[in-house]
Amino acid sequence: MVSDERQGIQSVEVAMEVLTALEEARRPVSLSTLAKLAGMQPSKVHRYLVSLVRAGLAAQDKVSGLYTLGSGLRRLGIEALRRVDEAGIAAEHAVELRDRTQHTVSLSTWSDAGPTLIRWDYGAYPLPIAVRVGSVLPLLDSSVGRVCVAYLPAAITRPVLRAQERRGEARPHTEEELAEIVEEVRRTRLSVTAGGVIPGLAVIAAPVFGPGGGLALVLGIALPTRELSAAAARRLGADLLAVSEAVTGDLGGRPGTPR
Repeated sequence: MVSDERQGIQSVEVAMEVLTALEEARRPVSLSTLAKLAGMQPSKVHRYLVSLVRAGLAAQDKVSGLYTLGSGLRRLGIEALRRVDEAGIAAEHAVELRDRTQHTVSLSTWSDAGPTLIRWDYGAYPLPIAVRVGSVLPLLDSSVGRVCVAYLPAAITRPVLRAQERRGEARPHTEEELAEIVEEVRRTRLSVTAGGVIPGLAVIAAPVFGPGGGLALVLGIALPTRELSAAAARRLGADLLAVSEAVTGDLGGRPGTPR
């Protein structure tokens, strides 16, 4: 077994702390501000910045003297994003969540047709539905759809909602009702529905955010309505939120993304 105390290069780890402080600043900063964010002496931070600027991982404005992330990091970031398999990364967490809760876990993404199921891992509890991957869900009557309405721009979701209403796949709604749904989901970061799409089926859904802060995926737990007690909803909701935060972090997003 490999020990957690494996030998490394401490200076590299310190340099990463400086870069992390630059990222967390969210704007160009002075040496003193950066030192405070990194929890180091300015003289120490300056020595690392000299090397980081030379390597292109940091940059200093010639006029203001402020420091920011360098072009080398942008190239690394773009390549890292190119290699991200969002569904593959989330799937590992989804299977663990299924095994831990014994309930069915789903992954959905947004497509031109609306919220679309891309993964469905059956749990130990029989469900009153046979789900096909690729199915498109209603926007207002499904937990997954409500998360999409809450976190995607209205310019994207409204045309799909109107089309679903015309086809009879979504019930008519008022602007007030829509606003209440959005506020509730954003307040709790969860959407819970019972029998909205399929009688006897309850679903809890939570958002997963990508590097830019936008909605990347929706993670859901599906269970028989009879299993959705208040205590179960709290327990499963907390577990689902923790997993969605973990997936967000793994995708390069910022856990705890503001609503």
